[in-house]
Amino acid sequence: MSVKQRVRRAHRDAPELNITAFMNLMVVLVPFLLITAVFSQMTILQLNLPPDNSQQQQNQNQKKERNFEVVIRKSGITVSDTIGGVIKKIDKVDGKYDYKALSDLLKQIKSKFPDKQNITILLEPNIEYEQLVNAMDTVRVVTVFDSGSAVQKELFPLIAIGDAP
Repeated sequence: MSVKQRVRRAHRDAPELNITAFMNLMVVLVPFLLITAVFSQMTILQLNLPPDNSQQQQNQNQKKERNFEVVIRKSGITVSDTIGGVIKKIDKVDGKYDYKALSDLLKQIKSKFPDKQNITILLEPNIEYEQLVNAMDTVRVVTVFDSGSAVQKELFPLIAIGDAP
């Protein structure tokens, strides 16, 4: 090839790209993907650690405050408060924890102490994680039927977790 032929090829215009088919594909594909996309929402539940015994004793000496505890043991669930002691022991029913009875008891407690927001869940060793999650769901909200519709009401949203004594 001579130098003149190379120069002629360099000065030629580049062929025009036809992107019409690609743009048509994008016009159809983008809305389809947006419509079929699964939007997930992650829920985060804020948990607190219960106070250690020395701090709790100092606080009790200064001011007696009522705190509720749900203790999950292999034999059942015990609900107690720091001032009055054990409120009720809920035994297992057919080998399963009775969360319905726990919910009913917590509704009664909430009606007596409507301003109380915090509760502590204490677990015995080797209690399954699923039981902790079920207990947290039970103490946090309750479903109440009002005028034929189900309404979720808040019980004790501020949850602290720890090991049972």
